Order: sequence, then structure tokens, then C-alpha cells
Amino acid sequence: MNFLLETLQVIVMSIYYNMEAFVRLFIPPKNKNVTGEIVLITGAGSGIGRLMAEKFAPLGVSLVLWDINQEGIKETSRLVKEKGATKVHYYLCDCSDKADVYRVADKVKREVGDVSILINNAGIVTGRKFMDAPDSLIEKTFEVNTMAHFWTYKAFLPAMTANNHGHLVSIASSAGLIGVNGLADYCASKFAAIGFAESVALELLATGKDGVKTTIVCPFFINTGMFDGCNTKWPLLLPILDPDYVANKIIEAILTDQVYLLLPKTMYLVICLKNIMPVKLGILLGMYLGAFNFMDAFKGRVKKVE
Repeated sequence: MNFLLETLQVIVMSIYYNMEAFVRLFIPPKNKNVTGEIVLITGAGSGIGRLMAEKFAPLGVSLVLWDINQEGIKETSRLVKEKGATKVHYYLCDCSDKADVYRVADKVKREVGDVSILINNAGIVTGRKFMDAPDSLIEKTFEVNTMAHFWTYKAFLPAMTANNHGHLVSIASSAGLIGVNGLADYCASKFAAIGFAESVALELLATGKDGVKTTIVCPFFINTGMFDGCNTKWPLLLPILDPDYVANKIIEAILTDQVYLLLPKTMYLVICLKNIMPVKLGILLGMYLGAFNFMDAFKGRVKKVE
């Protein structure tokens, strides 16, 4: 194609995609049928991981639950069976350990089958200022929040690409889109997780594997205990999120193949403003929203995989 033809194509398709997005504001896409899918959730022993498992329970999927906490994962297994799940498998897995991820992944493939919906949800937060955070905790943050995604993708993506069918879900954070005072290692790990997920999504499109869908979730602080004590200056603008609400929105995003999910909706505006306004004005807005003080009263579960 020549320059003029390609430019015309971009203009026409831009108009079409904008119209499509506008229509979807009023007519949401139909949910896809996930009956028979094998859904693996890391960090399923508590918090959002457990709630997502419960939401998937009545949808006719096979659930594969991973967590480092054996009692937590057993309890999740019991709860999802009460919610209607008939095929539930749980495994003790340390997502920060590459060898353990590969070992348990091989076991899943032998005992359950090829995972078709992978939800990377496990995460930790130190909640300490950068210079106060021990090297070991910084390394652990990246091992769980970032590197584990590499290993789970390596383990389960080949089957998805071979079948041109599957869904990769990254539970990241709004702290992976904008820096937060007191969360240097956490923000860095989530920025990395988002960059990784976006890059793999582009690789899939470039190789024609459009049947493998991707969803990146970026919520504000969630009231699960992981960020216990964190506060928000203006709750109407940036509320501490209800876990059940977040789990429902994530499941909805997966079922409709939504590529990005930011919560609350005001985060879309915040990120947009961050990218277009002068730096000094961005800092002023951050001060107005209380971004410099979110972590002042943090007393969450350090080292806790959520």
C-alpha cells in the first residue's frame, strides 16, 4: 500500500472504532460462554482470588486454584463447591519460585488438562519507603508481582497459541500506571507486569493468534486487608474499592473480552490527565487527590500473598 491509501484506511477505521466504542456505552457486548474452560487463578486462597473463584463456580468451568497458603486454598475449594463448582483442583504453589511454578504447572497439565483461562492474581506489598525496604523484600515483590507472570505464561501459553484459544488475565494495579509515594517497589513491579502483558498481547496479534484474548486489570486500593490502613482524601473520586464489586467487574471484563479495566472509572480520567498535562500541574493534582499520603497509615499484610 502507498502512504495515502494507508492513511485513508487509518482515518476510516478510526471513525468506525470510535463509533463502535460509543455504541458499546449503551449496548454492552454479549458474554461469551466459558463452559468447559479450565480456569487457573493464582493467589486464590484469599481476597480477590477467592472471590473470583466463587464467581466462576456456577459457570461450568474447571477451577484450578493456586496459593502458598494451604489452609486458605482448602477453604476456597470448599466455598466454590458450595457455590456450584463440580470440578475443583487446588495446588500449593510458591509463585515466587520459578521451579515450583513449572513443577506445579506440569502437574496441572497432567491431572487436569491445558489451562485456557489464566488469571495472574497473586501479589504482595511491602508498604515501606524505598530506602527502608530490605533488599530481600524488594526482590520478593518482583518475583511474585512480575516474574511469576513470565513463568505462568511460559507454562500455559503454548497450548493456547496452538489452539488459538484462551485468555490471559493480569491483575495489576492503578499503581502500575502512576507512581505512588511509599510504593516504589510495588509500583515498579506492577508497571513491569502491565508492560509485559501488553507486549505479549501485541506478539499474539502480530502472529495472528487473535483467539487468545488478554485483559489487564488496574484497580485502586481494594479493601481486602492487603492495603489495610491506606486512606483516600476524596472517597467520592477515588474510593477504597469493595472486593465483591471488583471481583464482579473482573469477571464481567473476562466474559466480554475487555482489554483494559480501570477501577474506579475516575482512574481513566486521572491517567488521561497525567499524560497530557504539564508535570507541575500533575504534581498539584496528585497533592489534591492525596496521592502523597495514601500510605501514611499503612498497616497491611506485609509478605502476604493476596
